[in-house]
Amino acid sequence: MSASGLPRINRREMLGLLGGSAAFGINRWSPAQGSTAPYIAGDGITALEFDARMASRVVRLESGRSQPLTQFEISESMTIEGRGNVSAYVLAEARAERLRDPLHGLGTRHVLRGVADAGLEKTARVVFWENYPGMAFLDVSFHNLSGTAMQVEGWSCGAHRLQPGSAGADFWCYSGASFEDRRDWVQRARPGFAQRNYLGMNASDYGGGTPVVDVWRRDVGLAAGHVEPRPRLVSLPVEVTADGARIAVESDSTLRLAAGESLVTPQLFVATHRGDHYATLVRYRKVMAAQGLQAPVPNAACYEPIWCAWGYERDFKLEQVVATLPKARELGLVWAVVDDGWQTAEGDWYLDPRKFPRGDADMIALTSAIRSAGMKPKLWLAPLAVDPGTDLLHDATDLLLLNEDGSVRDVTWWNSFYLCPAYPATIERSVALVRKILGEWGFEGLKLDGQHLNAVPPCYNPAHKHARPEESLEKLQDFWKAIYAAAMSINPQAVVELCPCGTSYAFHNLPGANQTVGSDPESSWQVRLKGKTLKALMGPAAAYAGDHVELSDNGDDFASTVGIGGVVSTKFTLATDPGPDPKIALTPERESRWRRWIALYNENRLAEHSYRGELYDLGFDRPEAHVVEKNGRLYYAFYAERWDGPIELRGLGRARYRVADYFNDKPLGEVTAATNRLHVAFERFLLLEAAPVNGARS
Repeated sequence: MSASGLPRINRREMLGLLGGSAAFGINRWSPAQGSTAPYIAGDGITALEFDARMASRVVRLESGRSQPLTQFEISESMTIEGRGNVSAYVLAEARAERLRDPLHGLGTRHVLRGVADAGLEKTARVVFWENYPGMAFLDVSFHNLSGTAMQVEGWSCGAHRLQPGSAGADFWCYSGASFEDRRDWVQRARPGFAQRNYLGMNASDYGGGTPVVDVWRRDVGLAAGHVEPRPRLVSLPVEVTADGARIAVESDSTLRLAAGESLVTPQLFVATHRGDHYATLVRYRKVMAAQGLQAPVPNAACYEPIWCAWGYERDFKLEQVVATLPKARELGLVWAVVDDGWQTAEGDWYLDPRKFPRGDADMIALTSAIRSAGMKPKLWLAPLAVDPGTDLLHDATDLLLLNEDGSVRDVTWWNSFYLCPAYPATIERSVALVRKILGEWGFEGLKLDGQHLNAVPPCYNPAHKHARPEESLEKLQDFWKAIYAAAMSINPQAVVELCPCGTSYAFHNLPGANQTVGSDPESSWQVRLKGKTLKALMGPAAAYAGDHVELSDNGDDFASTVGIGGVVSTKFTLATDPGPDPKIALTPERESRWRRWIALYNENRLAEHSYRGELYDLGFDRPEAHVVEKNGRLYYAFYAERWDGPIELRGLGRARYRVADYFNDKPLGEVTAATNRLHVAFERFLLLEAAPVNGARS
């Protein structure tokens, strides 16, 4: 393996890459001299057309119409030291064959081979599986024919520029990478917009993400990414100019490619779609599920509403927490989260003797008090972090993740250091802690927190004997699966919440959690876009909590969680003992509002039902709209600062529907699929229920 984790193989080994699937019905194609007709690989929705230079363009096929989305361009290339970007290939041959694969079913594979003057042979394998319409799966090998070694400086694949639409170069984009500034995952992208989207570390403790990038205009979109079962250190850039929006999958890792060796890229995809990024992420989820990577099915407890003691922050007193429980339960909340501050330090995880002078007995008493109040106890934990001065650093320094120069790696928020998740002793220690928390102390859930849990840097600790430093990142998902499995073995109804603090969730970690969260949202917009994204990645009934409502716009925007099918959460404190932030204290006026929203959530429980993310475009549709389908009824949520105009109720079946504003208990008339528009006026939000007349199912 190379330093970048990409295989370097000889020609005989390369032929083995075509194995694993049964192939039959081979058709060969050779370019006729002087011919300008492209070679077409497609599935009736998306096509890649290759010309004689192995340049390609993406075409959308729909309703008998062929719509080119990009120009012909060199979409797969390699950069060689001293020779620059080698992109001038001559297509020598192409062939197509039918496939039958145990994971993905039936498909067609196209194999195209070309040669460049620089002594490189490029082979592109493009597969269209019938189970994933509109997605072209691609891997590329670059074979060194030159007779001498080459120094590779990087490669680029799936590089295409979505052309401007009728409104010009006005695009929206989804980027799966993580950034320290916690920027929006979905952004408007106009000329001048550029984002590298590196999936390694973009700051000391910020990195990782979902390996998908998507750009779309009002009528059509284009996406790319990789579908490898492990994270890869690649970039998925977006760059917008007046000529369009360019996306790609790229690597700038260097390696020496000996004569006769080949470099093979990860398994990539290029896809087209209508609407926003939701459709792409749903298809990506299905591809990964076929490979065994999918989020667990949530249990009923994952949907219960949440009160978190973080309102009292790290210096909380047990008396404050216990005193707040009756009010939280009276309001209809079920989970009580004991947050950061129960421990002496990250890493040691000893009970703070100032709060728990009797040690384990006091913690057991706390969980008993929570249950006696009619609530479920959940405990905050920041795995993989260890503080300076801890016993762990003194007794088990071998657990540390080390940089290449032998230094420790900082987790900035807690002034901590990373532990290596790929080291078996780290896993054993963490699993033992989970067994203590759930099995001895009596907690029923875990809140796994911290921006550092999304990804880790390469580990160079010699004690770990990694085959490659990148193993620390590639095996991070196994660490979270071990934590989850330990929790479920103790309590099959446990809730394991993953909260990567503003980072863009790493898809490969999601099999280790049955609940996600808005994760320190910086706006109500982030609450909603994160909810839509995570329901695409985890399933339409994914248990997604909007995070503490106090973090939303105006500190009270329950509508952004309830309307999209999220689980409500709050960190209010008692007005009689408000803690460090009096603004979140539960005054009588706030209590009245909290009571109303929590009751509304508990009445409809939309979080447990099917989110219909395909119906509205998060970027271009105005007002912003979301839909949840429950037992034949459709629940619409519209958002705008102010709106006075028409709205369209999409997704209606053949029934006639009676529409009501269910927040204000106000009837708005009847609609059908053919007459689905209403004129409405609202500020901030409008929540509608469309119920089939006479109880008919749509």
